[in-house]
Amino acid sequence: MLDGTTNGAVYGLLGLVIVLVFSVTRIIFIPQGEFVAYAALSLAVMQMGKVPGTIWLLLILAVVASLMNAIEAQRHGQNASQTLKTFLKTIAPSLLVSALTIWASPLHLPLLIQALICVLIVTCFGPLVYRVAFQSLEDASSLVLLIVSVAVHLAMTGLGLLFFGAEGYRNPPFWSDSFELSPLRFSGQTILIFALSLGLIFALWIYFEKTLTGKALRATAINRTGVRLMGISSRKSGNICFTLAALICAVSGLLIGPTTTIFYDSGFLIGLKGFVAAIIAGLTSYPGAMLSAIVVGIIESFGSFWASNFKEVIVFTLIIPVLLWRSIKAGSHEES
Repeated sequence: MLDGTTNGAVYGLLGLVIVLVFSVTRIIFIPQGEFVAYAALSLAVMQMGKVPGTIWLLLILAVVASLMNAIEAQRHGQNASQTLKTFLKTIAPSLLVSALTIWASPLHLPLLIQALICVLIVTCFGPLVYRVAFQSLEDASSLVLLIVSVAVHLAMTGLGLLFFGAEGYRNPPFWSDSFELSPLRFSGQTILIFALSLGLIFALWIYFEKTLTGKALRATAINRTGVRLMGISSRKSGNICFTLAALICAVSGLLIGPTTTIFYDSGFLIGLKGFVAAIIAGLTSYPGAMLSAIVVGIIESFGSFWASNFKEVIVFTLIIPVLLWRSIKAGSHEES
């Protein structure tokens, strides 16, 4: 039960990411697993005193996104100085993070500082991936967006193999102490997972309920046409949404890295379990996604104990009765 709840807390964060991205942009964020793996594996590479290959992909995406923004600015009649300003504004964060990573990697800095650098790297991927792959298709159908999302996932998985190789890595825990409570034994890492998960959930609640930008994102999720008429940019909303998603995925990768061995393609299965939780919640409810993720984690844990060869089958089979129930509840509608 304890292991399942711990894993479920991480799956819950990824379920929140799925709901967040889909609500605002109608994109089923399949590449979220790669963001998780990139964070954990980048930290493992930095622990060895090497520069993670993810920064080269970050720089390439930054250059491509900057050129796309510059070309778009030219088409909208901006002069050369404004176009250059747009180009530098897009590329500057990635250049700064890459320079920091190259400088810090050989120094064997404390684990926490390396983790913060990895969070910065992966967070920078969010808006760049949105700009390069999705922004120009924001009015496309959900099916087209799903196909593009699958393509991004496959590309990032292949690049993960190129950057990190086929070998798996396990990161050191951020808190190695352990505590006993009757028959239960809590590790410091487990307590950290619960604390950060609850902290992120509370921070998201504050952001969406109390800030103007968060309310704008909620409005975009409810009525995309209406927010455009009110002067809220759907592109800016997508940018912010992907930045938040990448941040949560990065933290999730660092939390799960010490508890299991991460390979270049491990993020896909981890992300799928978050997707199962989001589906159970109907791709709309943040509390529902978190509670569903806890249930998924517990079922996975007990399934691993009783029938370890079928634990993945047991978890993913949960989708079938949920979809059947939702289908029956929704009823049938004739197309006009």
